[in-house]
Amino acid sequence: MFNFDFYNPTHILFGKDRLDNLDKLVPPHVKILITFGGGSAKKSGLIEKIRNNLGNRTVIEFGGIEPNPRYETLMKAVEVVRNENIDFILAVGGGSVIDGTKFICLASNYEKDTRDLLKLGYTKITPDIVKKVVPFGVVLTLPATGSEMNSGAVISYEHGKYVVKSDMAFPVFSILDPTYTYTLPKIQVANGVVDAFVHTTEQYLTYPVDARIQDRLAEGLMQTLIEIGTTAVNESENYDIRANLMWSATMALNGIIGAGVPQDWATHMIGHELTALFGIDHGQTLAIVLPALLHVRKQQKQNKLLQYAQRVWHIENGSDEEKIDLSIKKTREFFESLGIKTRLSQYGVTADKIPVIVEQLKSHGLTALSETKDLTLEISLQILEAAM
Repeated sequence: MFNFDFYNPTHILFGKDRLDNLDKLVPPHVKILITFGGGSAKKSGLIEKIRNNLGNRTVIEFGGIEPNPRYETLMKAVEVVRNENIDFILAVGGGSVIDGTKFICLASNYEKDTRDLLKLGYTKITPDIVKKVVPFGVVLTLPATGSEMNSGAVISYEHGKYVVKSDMAFPVFSILDPTYTYTLPKIQVANGVVDAFVHTTEQYLTYPVDARIQDRLAEGLMQTLIEIGTTAVNESENYDIRANLMWSATMALNGIIGAGVPQDWATHMIGHELTALFGIDHGQTLAIVLPALLHVRKQQKQNKLLQYAQRVWHIENGSDEEKIDLSIKKTREFFESLGIKTRLSQYGVTADKIPVIVEQLKSHGLTALSETKDLTLEISLQILEAAM
């Protein structure tokens, strides 16, 4: 197991009727900006409930943060924060709203060109770069990204998606009420299941370092998602199932299973380009890329794929190669059982677009991906061809 630092200060309030705690969680006498997405939070009455629980505090609303939040939209919110002297932000929504809010919090007191913050990639933004952030909390409505309990965000700008990370961008608190997921469209729930699953594989399907606790936790998360996935999609008001989905998604990317282990993230990097170029949902891109990547990289990932086959899918018979191939087949079938297509061609992407995708990877410097930094553009090309 590698050396690691683990830090996570986010206060989680899980379960029904936790909005009642807002008055205690948010400092008194502050001016609050509520950030949200396309309007469902208002239509459902959730924003009104939140305002009621905030009492006499001054509240301003900023809606319209889109899926794959765009830099230009977020900068409009930054102007609101600056002009209105906002003291605290409350993000109401899923990963895109939360990611966008993290950027708003970091950018609002940054005195230089805020696009600089997009260029740092996986380099953490420190107090030397951003001296002050606006604190924020979360009311989660879509379990998927784990952004409610981590310090990372992905922001869209021009034709790229950029990672922003900072220990100053952890939510102060996050309210996780599974009942807020009841009105989600099925495709969003399915995407959330895939997102949580692939977050887990990115930190698990690498190479062994004898991190037994992290491995067992990751395997438990994947087994849970396999058990509950189709039910979560089809039974919108099954509280226990939605509760387990919500907590699985949070646990998949709050730093615990990734502590002290190698991490891949190539599936996400390639998937981001598919979203940027073709507008394919993030969860769908992961379902497209992961099975193809595992097929192409099965020799490099052999030891962990065998462990995955045996512990997660309970495959005991056959040669090592047959076990691995069956585990990849079962992974694809799991995604498809959620109603998600797993081939590029099923989204109207033709083979002649593959060089365009590879060129985008090159232009964004994504030329040495994976846990071993040996996934070249040529291998990305093979993965995309296998994903057709």
